[in-house]
Amino acid sequence: MEEPHSFFKKVDIPVHVHYIVAFFIVVIGTLGMTGNALVIFAFYSNKKLRSLPNYFIVNLAVSDFLMAFTQAPIFFINSLNTKWVFGETGCKVYAFCGALFGITSMINLLAISIDRYLVITNPLQAMQWNSKRRTTLAIVLVWLYSLGWSLAPLVGWSSYIPEGLMTTCTWDYTTFSVGNRSYTMMLCCFVFFIPLGVILYCYLFMFFAIRNAGRDLERMGKSSIQQQSMRNEWRLAKIAFVVIIVYVLSWSPYACVTLISWAGYAHKLTPYSKTVPAVIAKASTIYNPFIYAIIHTKYR
Repeated sequence: MEEPHSFFKKVDIPVHVHYIVAFFIVVIGTLGMTGNALVIFAFYSNKKLRSLPNYFIVNLAVSDFLMAFTQAPIFFINSLNTKWVFGETGCKVYAFCGALFGITSMINLLAISIDRYLVITNPLQAMQWNSKRRTTLAIVLVWLYSLGWSLAPLVGWSSYIPEGLMTTCTWDYTTFSVGNRSYTMMLCCFVFFIPLGVILYCYLFMFFAIRNAGRDLERMGKSSIQQQSMRNEWRLAKIAFVVIIVYVLSWSPYACVTLISWAGYAHKLTPYSKTVPAVIAKASTIYNPFIYAIIHTKYR
């Protein structure tokens, strides 16, 4: 059966552009897989790191590793061939994996923020609620939520197609139809903007709670052990905040491109303006191991 024409379409650009993209993808894929594999190894080989909050960090490393593992090699091969070479089914599988692991990372960051918020603003209640079973349940819910959004284009709400230089695939945010536009807007809202809003809310009130608690401890003459415990919780929250900021900065250009298309200006987007944000977004998988190595003393 003949594949649709779009899956064989080549963009009229210099070949060396594809090779430059291939180079960056190799670097991103290598660092993403190696760095996150080291994070997983470090947290599971060191008992001191096996705390419940760190389960979310390990889950984040798993989703980032799988993102790099499923995206970089295929993107690299297509770039060398200057077109999509894996057919329609390959495009759908590739885009599904990219969506699943990318969304999982974002929602996992939301779960980390809520966890830190509860521990810092309601420590007694958090102690009652915190357990391995509940943490595991939260991680399962993160994956199920991400799976739902990733499956939608496979069952008819939008679709997965090649994009940019036609060497990578994503959901169809360029076609001006009700299904595609509604999916794009709902995805941006419920996977990016609303989680980001909740994250900012959590950190704002965490900051106020830490500041007020610090004053209360000093005024009441509480022990240095209690102060140190609060500092430790806040230190974990700051590490998570740096990770979140870097992740949001990585995905913001891509979110802007999809919203420009949603607004009806897809014709103004060039192959370059769609590919560069996609590469920057995929690079989000490489930063976390470096952040942990710099800030997280136990991991280092």
